[in-house]
Amino acid sequence: MLIQHFPTFHSLRRLPVLVHRRAHPRRQESTAAVEPPPASGHLTSVATSQLLCGTRDAALRTQGITWADEDDSPPARNIIGGRETRKMNMYQAIRDALSIALTKDDTAVVFGEDVAFGGVFRCTMGLAEEFGHERIFNTPLTEQGIVGFGIGMASLGHTAIAEIQFADYIFPAFDQIVNEAAKYRYRAGGQFSIGGLTIRAPTMAVGHGGLYHSQSPEGYFLGASGLKIVIPRSPIQCKGLLLASIRDPNPVLFMEPKILYRSAVEQVPIDDYTLPLSRAQILRSGSDLTLLSWGTPVYHCEFALSLLRSPSPALEALVPPSLRSAKIELIDLRTILPWDVETVVESVKRTRRIVIVHEAGMTGGVGAEIAAEVQKRAFLRLEAPVRRITGWDVPAALQYEKFHMPDAIRILDGIMETLTY
Repeated sequence: MLIQHFPTFHSLRRLPVLVHRRAHPRRQESTAAVEPPPASGHLTSVATSQLLCGTRDAALRTQGITWADEDDSPPARNIIGGRETRKMNMYQAIRDALSIALTKDDTAVVFGEDVAFGGVFRCTMGLAEEFGHERIFNTPLTEQGIVGFGIGMASLGHTAIAEIQFADYIFPAFDQIVNEAAKYRYRAGGQFSIGGLTIRAPTMAVGHGGLYHSQSPEGYFLGASGLKIVIPRSPIQCKGLLLASIRDPNPVLFMEPKILYRSAVEQVPIDDYTLPLSRAQILRSGSDLTLLSWGTPVYHCEFALSLLRSPSPALEALVPPSLRSAKIELIDLRTILPWDVETVVESVKRTRRIVIVHEAGMTGGVGAEIAAEVQKRAFLRLEAPVRRITGWDVPAALQYEKFHMPDAIRILDGIMETLTY
C-alpha cells in the first residue's frame, strides 16, 4: 500500500472518527507493520553535494545572511565571531526556526493536522511540550478550515503558522489562499493585513509518492498577487527563509521539498537569522549558459554539471570534448513569487542562453512565466531558444515516478542541445 512509505501516518489512528468520516487516499488506515525511513532519506546523492555548507565558517558566511541580534546602524557589518553552528537536516532546521519564532513572538501559534504529535515529517517534534498545547495544536482534517482559521488569527494580530500536511492537498484551501489571503491587504487599502500568516506545505517528489504525494503545485498560485511563494533547497536556506517568511508583512506560502527533509544536511547557525526573500542566489558563476532551478532539482542540476565536466564511461562518447569546459551559471531562484527578475535577466544577458528546470509539468508551469519574461527583456542577447526541462504533463504514476521527474541525464541533454544550438 502507498501508505506504507509514510510510516508516521500511524499518528492518524488517534483520530479514527475523522478518518472514517472522510474517505481520502492519504488517510486510509493500515495494519501492516512499517519501519521508519532511513535517517539519510531517499536522495542519497545530496549527501555529497558541494552546495551544502559542511563547515562552521562556510555556514556563518552564507550569502545574504542577516543576524537578528546585529545592530543595523551604519556602517554595515557581519560579525561571526563567537557564533556557533549545529549539524541539522532540513526538518530539524524547520523545527529550530519555529522554536525561535515562538520564543520571540508571544502571539505566534502553530497548527495543522498532527502538528502537536510532531507532524508526518517530524518538523514540529516537541514544540507542544515546549510551548504548550494552546500554541501548538492539532486541527480537524480540513485544509480550507486550516487556512481560513489562519487568516482570521492573522487579521486579529497573531502570527499564524499553518501546516498543510502535503502540498498535494492544498487545493481545498485554494479559495481561501487566492481569494482571501492574497487579496486581504489590497482590499483593505493597506489599513490592515494578514501579513502574520505563513502556510507551510511539504512539496515535490519523494520517489514513491505517486499521484497524491509527489506534486509540485507552486505554479497554480502564480496569479495570486499579494501572496509570496518560497521554496528552499537546504537546511540553512530553510531556516533563514522560513524566519523571513514568518516576519514578512505579506502572507507567504512556504513549500518544503519533502525528499530533502532528511537528505540535505548542513552546519546551521543556531542564532536567529534571516535570508532575503525575492532574491535568487547564484551558486556557480559562468559565462556560457544560465541554469535556473529551485528546490530538489537544484541538486540534479549540480550532478548534470559534473557529468558535463567529467562524463562517466557510459556517457563519454555522448559528451563532446568541446562542451566539457563550458562555464555554466547555476542559480537557485528560492522565491517563486515575486521572483528575482533582475538577477535572472542580468545573468542571461551575460551567458546568452538559459535552461529552466522544475519538477512540475511544462504546461502552465513557473518556467513558462520565466521564459516569457526573459524573452521579452533579453531577446536581442539570446543565442538559443529558452529551454525548459520539466516533469511530463501526466500524473506521476507510482511505479514510473523516477522517469517522470527531470533527472541529471535529461538536464545534461538539454544543456548540450542549448550550447550547440
